[in-house]
Parts: sequence; C-alpha cells; structure tokens
Amino acid sequence: MFLKIWVLVVPFLFISFNQQMEDELGVAFQHAKKGVYWSFSNLKGKKTKSENKLISQDKLIATIKISKEINGVEVESTGYENSSEVTVIVHRSYDSLAKDGYIEKNSELLKESGD
Repeated sequence: MFLKIWVLVVPFLFISFNQQMEDELGVAFQHAKKGVYWSFSNLKGKKTKSENKLISQDKLIATIKISKEINGVEVESTGYENSSEVTVIVHRSYDSLAKDGYIEKNSELLKESGD
C-alpha cells in the first residue's frame, strides 16, 4: 500500500516542482526583458558603458549593462525571481534603434557611428 502511494506522490511532486521552476524562470525572463526595454529607452548621454539596476516594490528585479559600440549597442540584462536568474544579451544597431523609435533619427549616436 505504501509503495502505491509513493508511486503516485513522487510524479506529482516532480511535476509541481518543475512548474514552480518554470514559473520562476518565466518571471525572471520577463524582468530581464524589462531591463532590455528600459536600456533602449535610456541610451542618451556620452558614456560608452553603464550599469543600472531596476528595483520594484523594494526588490531587485534586473541588473543591466549597456555598452555603446561602433554602429550599435550591446545590452546585457539579468532578471531575477526568488533564487532564479535569467540573462539576456541583445545587440542592436543604431539604425534599427532609430527605426524602432528608441533614438531620434538625428541622434548624436548615429552621427558618432559614421552614418
């Protein structure tokens, strides 16, 4: 009898744990994406590298590293949820950022990149 109960409980616990992990990873990924979008909306300034943190409701939700490169930008955003973290790295050209409205078409970034 004990063996039958154990066989039924173990898969349930495994599925439950996997769902919790999936949920945490999903939230951490959403937080990392928020960091990427925040970065694209805050590219102004002369600094070639910067690091920032996004905090919501007294919790660190993302750390962001922005590197301005020749003709584009690299953003590394790490999102957090409980003990899970997800890192997303995005490379975008200044032209595509201007096309998508993140920077102005006459931005200094475009002039500096030689366009």
